[in-house]
Amino acid sequence: MPAETQHKKIVVVLPVYNEGPVIRQVISSLLKIVTTIIVVDDGSAVPVIKQLHDLPVVLLQHKVNLGQGAAIQTGLTYARKLHADIAITFDGDGQHNEEDINSLIAPIITNEADVVLGSRFLPDSPGIVPFTKKFILRFARIINFLFTGVLLTDAHNGLRALNRTALEKINLTENRMAHASEFLFEIKKHKLRCKEIPVHVRYTDYSIQKGQRPRDSIKVLFDLLLHKLFK
Repeated sequence: MPAETQHKKIVVVLPVYNEGPVIRQVISSLLKIVTTIIVVDDGSAVPVIKQLHDLPVVLLQHKVNLGQGAAIQTGLTYARKLHADIAITFDGDGQHNEEDINSLIAPIITNEADVVLGSRFLPDSPGIVPFTKKFILRFARIINFLFTGVLLTDAHNGLRALNRTALEKINLTENRMAHASEFLFEIKKHKLRCKEIPVHVRYTDYSIQKGQRPRDSIKVLFDLLLHKLFK
């Protein structure tokens, strides 16, 4: 971590659901960068404590699967209790690169942004996004803009950083994948400063299998409609 972060409490929130094949490797890599990791086991069939019992992490557990949005909110709520200066959300399936964390938090350290979002589609973003995934994300980007008024280059990137102001104000009520759009509602509602930075996403057979499918986008759209109607 850069010297500017020495007096900052930085916490990673890691939602986990049936990530047994990769979760230990993901956390071991993160521990090279950060010291405080909140793992939220969202009702995994085999509780992740069996893989992580000897690692220095905070482990929270949902008794049943509630969804990624619910798991992230559980982790963010606990990060508030720890008085975190910066909270980072990081996927548990091995897609994200821990080496992006320093550049992710840099705009917060320099007070340029309250929320920093990772993007696969900025000019300097490395890696190649599979065609189907790219199509879904381009479509979701437009839908997000129509519903939230926030236009991003990447609609559903789970790599985010929040400063203490954002951490205290953002509250997710969408339990499942629509939480990514709800993040944008919350950013706009609370007039938070937002910035995107290029990040690397690893596409493996495992992470593609775990990722969103076209039919999932329809479910997200339906959830957004309900959110817009009843919030």
